[in-house]
Amino acid sequence: MSKKRNNPHKNFMILNGILVIAVFIVVLLFLYISFKFKRDADKARFYEGKYEIVITPDLIGQDIRLYINDSLLMEQAIPDSTVKITINKFAEENILMIVDNHTDNVTSFNLSPDGSKVTIKKAEDAISIIEQKDVH
Repeated sequence: MSKKRNNPHKNFMILNGILVIAVFIVVLLFLYISFKFKRDADKARFYEGKYEIVITPDLIGQDIRLYINDSLLMEQAIPDSTVKITINKFAEENILMIVDNHTDNVTSFNLSPDGSKVTIKKAEDAISIIEQKDVH
């Protein structure tokens, strides 16, 4: 009588094969999910609201840099007239920074989340910022 014996090496190889297939399926699942979320995150975001920045003639001749968050809007000496810059809101929270290029003094201001009109003036040796809610 011949009895079939269980071959332990054969069982071990079958279990390893099943494990490899399971790991492969899990990796494919995670790749699919990550690409799906990345595609959703890449969609452009648009924010409602505009900022109108007005630089008064008080700053004529001043060499300044104007930033919103980390984006440079302007770097120049102020000409002999009022400067107006209108930009769309491009982040949830925005900060306006004015840097004097001669002294590296920074004046910062948290902008309204709804958009606004911002007036930049010079009072004595300091730069002041006045914000008015957007009426549009």
